[in-house]
Amino acid sequence: MVKTAQTHPVVFGTEDILRSLCDSVAKVLTVATGSRIHYASMVQRIHKTCLKPDIGCFVLFDGGFSGLVVINFSAAAAMELYEQYMLNMGMGREDLATAFTSDEVGNVMGELMNQSVGDFTGKISRELQTQITQNQPKMLALTKQVMLSVDTHLDRPEARRVSFYTGRNNIFYLELAIDRTEFIQLNEFDADEAPDPDALIEQAHAAGAGQADVSAPAEAAADDDADALLKSLGM
Repeated sequence: MVKTAQTHPVVFGTEDILRSLCDSVAKVLTVATGSRIHYASMVQRIHKTCLKPDIGCFVLFDGGFSGLVVINFSAAAAMELYEQYMLNMGMGREDLATAFTSDEVGNVMGELMNQSVGDFTGKISRELQTQITQNQPKMLALTKQVMLSVDTHLDRPEARRVSFYTGRNNIFYLELAIDRTEFIQLNEFDADEAPDPDALIEQAHAAGAGQADVSAPAEAAADDDADALLKSLGM
């Protein structure tokens, strides 16, 4: 049966890309910290993205479409996410950094942002059937009231700002700037499922156990052959 073109094709635009990104950030931070991270249902249209105090990071991506992600944290929001993540990993509270300007806080927040954007790029590959690459997030602690503008080479930029809320109701902001683009579905397809790391590990262990079960009889047979040869030689 030949599939015909859809009468009303599915269109995936800027807000859909933004929603996918916000879902990735909320999911990764919720799992990492063990507390509910959510974002506002209303989004703000802005003219440009900026890094602001107290601590922020930016990630550039390129490929099927180009863009920039900026996340600005207050000191309270950054410290809450850092502490909850480290405690969730089994660290003692006495071993934690006490200032948001600490390198450890910056490294942890940078890694969390890397995981969040990585989850987003994976979804883009599966759901939009295009590839984008990202750079390593750059986390900066800004102790003074300064504003840094991050320039990107976008032909027709669209920028949005979304408010996020931590478990303790501290606020941080995500800003996205991308080229104006739309993905239009021509044919129906089933998006690939996200790989389950635990399932992959179990498969690897099962494969290793299977190889051990197969190799054990072979090794036993080889030992029997060696014993027979030695016996025939009178040894």
